[in-house]
Amino acid sequence: MAAPVVTLVPYDPTWPDLFEAEATRIERNVHDLLIRLEHVGSTAVPRIAARPVIDILAGRPPKTPATPYIAALRQLGYEHMGTAGIPGREFFRRGEPRSHHLHLVSWTTAFWRDQLLFRDYLRTHEAVAREYETLKYDLAVTLPDRKLYADAKSPFIRRVLREARAL
Repeated sequence: MAAPVVTLVPYDPTWPDLFEAEATRIERNVHDLLIRLEHVGSTAVPRIAARPVIDILAGRPPKTPATPYIAALRQLGYEHMGTAGIPGREFFRRGEPRSHHLHLVSWTTAFWRDQLLFRDYLRTHEAVAREYETLKYDLAVTLPDRKLYADAKSPFIRRVLREARAL
């Protein structure tokens, strides 16, 4: 059997500290730009396995141009990847091997709200978080590439968002 395309590792209790350290580094270096930083993705959900990449949701004020943020993040070593298929988002990655992903959006967008809602729901519903973890393990060993892996998680994520909104 071939090795999984996506490598998941058990939850690491240092992940929140790694996020905080990076958030502090970003805030210190973009001090002239208004920014909100949130730890999202599976590394932000205690007790579940994840790809060991810290996901950062970076919010900017509505109608504020992304250009100065892009320049500031590039100065910090982030590689700008454009929208990566999600209109309104600027996607960045850092590290080799990859250590951080950063998603820059207006903090009034559905993307911002959904990222936080999904994270918070998994944090407070352990059975659903475990279900997500199991799904990720199953997909990691059965799908041939990262895009298919990401796409295959979408129905689960949409279902969880519907459940969270219904509360």
